[in-house]
Parts: sequence; C-alpha cells; structure tokens
Amino acid sequence: MRNILRKNLDEVIWNIEQTRVEISEHHIVKIVAVGKYSDEVSIKTLYKLGQRAFGENQVQQLSTRMENLEEFPLEWHMIGNLQSNKINKLIELRPTLFQALDSLKLAEALNNRLEKRGQTMSTLLQINSANEKSKHGVQSDMAVDIYQQIRESYPQIKLKGVMSIGANTTEQKEIQKSFETTYSIYETLKKEGASICSMGMSSDYELAIKCGSNLVRIGSKIFN
Repeated sequence: MRNILRKNLDEVIWNIEQTRVEISEHHIVKIVAVGKYSDEVSIKTLYKLGQRAFGENQVQQLSTRMENLEEFPLEWHMIGNLQSNKINKLIELRPTLFQALDSLKLAEALNNRLEKRGQTMSTLLQINSANEKSKHGVQSDMAVDIYQQIRESYPQIKLKGVMSIGANTTEQKEIQKSFETTYSIYETLKKEGASICSMGMSSDYELAIKCGSNLVRIGSKIFN
C-alpha cells in the first residue's frame, strides 16, 4: 500500500512540476488529496509521505475523518456542495477552506449562521464556467458581480478566490475553454484579494495548470 501511494503521489508531483515550470518557475501549485474513495490508513500513509492538505465531498465524511485523524496536523478542505441543513455542522468543523460556495442564497445563509457563532470561514466562489445544468456554481458572466457582492454584504465569509470543474466532455478544447473562462475571472478578481484558482482533478489537472490553476483536487490518481 505505502509503495503504491508513494509511486502515485510522486508521479502526480512530477507531472505538476513539469507542467507548472512551462508557465513560470514561480508558479506554485497546491495539491489537495481527495479521499472520497480511500480509507484513513491511506490518508495517514500520505501524511507520512509529506501530503498535508486533504479534501472531502460530504460534510459527514469530513466530520468522521477529522475526528478519527485529529492527532495529525492535517489541512482539511470541504470541496463538495453544501446543503442548507449541513451548514451548522460545517461551521462546527472549521475547515481550512470551503471550496464550493455556489450561490448568493447559500452565502447569505452561511453568513447568518457564522455571525451568530462569532466565526468566519474562508471560502472559494464556485463558478459554472461550462454553463452545464448538471453542475453547481454561479454563471460566469455574473461571477465578478456576485464575488463583489458577497465581499461587501457578508463579512463573515472570507473569499479567497474561485473554484470550477472542467467541462464534462472528452473534447480537450471545451475543457480548456472552461478553465480559461474561470482563470480570466480569477485574474479580474485579484484586485479584490483573490489568491486561489482551484481547477483540475485527476483527469485534467495538467491542462488546468497550463490554464493558470494554482490548486488541484486529486483523488483517483493518488489513491487508486
């Protein structure tokens, strides 16, 4: 198990290094290892191999993992969509970053609950840059306005940047176009303090980095 995980992680790191230097030697890319289909033994092993940031798609799974692995100084990300009945639980967990703030409605509900508890939460605005009905996220043409509105109206939410999922297709040009759309929005939002552009998963992370991503969410390429 350890040898497989080491090989997988090393391969992902190598691919990222090869890709990022094509953009700039100064372009740093963070890996969030997504443990959706893994077990806690694998997460512990990856920690010992140097991986620190881990992501979960569901609040309950995140809660269980954080509790069972609390002895390890891990950085936890909530990367899945948040249902309103799970907001309080997520606030209790205090993740390092919530990557899927996907609407003004959710922003208002999250801000209100955070305010009652005297807490803040670092988040990313999720953008549906491929305009697919099956995906969550704000529409790309509204993203800048919504980002600014959240910053101005919901002070408990600390926006750190944007997140998107590549177009659901085998056409590389379409996937690239969706990433470029998100990156263009990110570039505009830098003046608003945005520093994270989270794009790319196991199937498309190298393309995402070429398009400017500085955070990738990798599951199967590491754990399988």
